[in-house]
Amino acid sequence: MTGAELYDKLKDVRISGGACAYTPEKVESMMPLVNAINALKKERNAVILAHSYVSPEIVYGVSDFTGDSYALAKDATTTTADTIVFAAVRFMGETAKILNPEKRVLIPGRESGCTLADAITGPDVIRLKKEFPGHTFVCYINTTADVKAECDVCVTSSNVYDIVETIPNDKIYFVPDKLMGQNIQEEMARRGVQKDIRLYEGTCYVHEEYDPEMIRFLRLKFPGVKVLSHPECSPGVAKASDYVGSTSQMIDYVAKSKDSQFAMLTECGLSSRLQVEFPEKKIVGSCTMCKYMKSNSLEGILRVLMKPRPEDEVILDEGTRLRAQRCIDAMFDYVENKIPAAKAAKARALETAEAVSR
Repeated sequence: MTGAELYDKLKDVRISGGACAYTPEKVESMMPLVNAINALKKERNAVILAHSYVSPEIVYGVSDFTGDSYALAKDATTTTADTIVFAAVRFMGETAKILNPEKRVLIPGRESGCTLADAITGPDVIRLKKEFPGHTFVCYINTTADVKAECDVCVTSSNVYDIVETIPNDKIYFVPDKLMGQNIQEEMARRGVQKDIRLYEGTCYVHEEYDPEMIRFLRLKFPGVKVLSHPECSPGVAKASDYVGSTSQMIDYVAKSKDSQFAMLTECGLSSRLQVEFPEKKIVGSCTMCKYMKSNSLEGILRVLMKPRPEDEVILDEGTRLRAQRCIDAMFDYVENKIPAAKAAKARALETAEAVSR
């Protein structure tokens, strides 16, 4: 890759009023790192997975797979590389390790935590299971391996509603995202699904700061703007938005929409991707940067490829890994088998009811 090629991809990125922008000179200064990383990937038989929230030069300069939690969890199972460098946060690297125990998984971020994932531990879930013995424990993918190991099924922001609806138990305990949990409660009520859903107290510090007043301001300043938000935002924000979805779902919405102006209530990395991939569409308003995602850098990726430190590598106890894999596999089973079967059964029941009424 040349500097001109990378600049051509990044030239339309304008985040936070232009604070995050790319000039030909800035991009050219990155090229020694970009080219060194791409050469080392081949030499070390490594692959780089990058979440949409990391910096654009990682996404478009060195990553092999880019997406949200669910997409990257699936991508991790398809690679034949010996080493996975996961430019994201640590719980995502743990998910890759759960699904690829024979591969080396490295985390390049300086701060690889997550306020949401760090809000709960495996022992917390064990305590809650004793307190709520009749509940199915559902964990958001933004959790550590020891939490997944204690839960029944994992979910992502793109499949959570369908999985919770399909679970054959009306008692659910959802961890750890309180705001997403409130959105689940709202969505189940909208669908007419009766579930007793208990919630934990975790939140994402990026998404919890958005509020309905911000949306009202955006609509006044940018008439006709389409407001898209993430399910980790509050129900008030979700109700005031034009669309609520995962990062991949929001990208699909913008791609298919005939509208030209959008406000993205999520981490700034998604706005950057949209500016690169849909330069004809205008992304307005401000966004919030995640300090954990943005701690990933080209320098960090090069360092872990060249000389990783012990703390860079994801190491999991095999018992924990196997129980966490069962939880993730249950998610895949719902998405690929149980949800389609449930939707088909509901469609048949509706057709039968309509035929009887006629």
